[in-house]
Amino acid sequence: MTAETILTAHDRIRSYIHRTPVLTNRTIDALAGAELHFKCENFQKIGAFKARGGLNAVLQLAPHELKSGVTTHSSGNHAQAIAYAAREVGAQAYIVMPRTAPQVKKDAVRGYGAEVIECEPTLDAREQGVAEVMARTGATMIHPFDDDRVIAGQATAAKELLEDATGNRPFDWLLAPVGGGGLLSGTALSAHFFAPGTRVLAGEPEGAADAILSFQSGRVEPAPYINTIADGLLTTLSERTLAIIRQHVTDIKTVSDPEIIAAMRLIWERMKIIIEPSCAVPLAVVLKHKDLFAGQKVGIILTGGNVDLGKLPF
Repeated sequence: MTAETILTAHDRIRSYIHRTPVLTNRTIDALAGAELHFKCENFQKIGAFKARGGLNAVLQLAPHELKSGVTTHSSGNHAQAIAYAAREVGAQAYIVMPRTAPQVKKDAVRGYGAEVIECEPTLDAREQGVAEVMARTGATMIHPFDDDRVIAGQATAAKELLEDATGNRPFDWLLAPVGGGGLLSGTALSAHFFAPGTRVLAGEPEGAADAILSFQSGRVEPAPYINTIADGLLTTLSERTLAIIRQHVTDIKTVSDPEIIAAMRLIWERMKIIIEPSCAVPLAVVLKHKDLFAGQKVGIILTGGNVDLGKLPF
């Protein structure tokens, strides 16, 4: 992937997305001991950054592909992204979702006109569901993260953050959470191309800690166990995202669910905005590792706000 790939992706999706604001908060800065800039993708179309990657992929499909529709598997935000993108181009979307996915996300997907096919909450069940949809409809699969078009779309969030909040001082760090690695890969590539002096670090829940193991070993590893409130980060890296992450990401840090919940509550209370648990992971990392970020300028991508208000952890 080149810088031009990301620039072209941004031009392609620009009229379909929000250029989300970058917010700061003095109280949180004081608690962290750093200068934090929050890229608020919770204000994005569909309530999450994934609208970017979904649109960039769907907008590149040929007319004959769109005629047969699009499909994917997702626990929520990518599902909404593909449903939204399909609606924008007049295509049918078939979304395979685990039955345990938050109801608010299932409802939103249906609200965009997509057909939801529920499955058991395993990767095998998701992939089998998509295979059945493709056999039945001829729909084109758009993977949640193992797709260069998706990664390039996600990269536009960091590109905007770098453009909108640089001022007279460049960022020392960009932080993003990591699940399948699409956003982290895109963030790392934008930093590499547009801010080569800025380091990139990922946050990951202790209860879904596959990426840190894969990052260390150099091969895709499963998480030792899955038990976290951060339901958007349960996916394992792909070979594609792992390669980008190992080349361009400085480190991955893990945080516990209590640390994630504390960071989430802090943003709700101090910034007066709604974020989902996965979204709070990077701030939790900053608060846990204050010495690493002390006095530095840090960009944090707030990934989404699609939280089930009936199941808040506080």
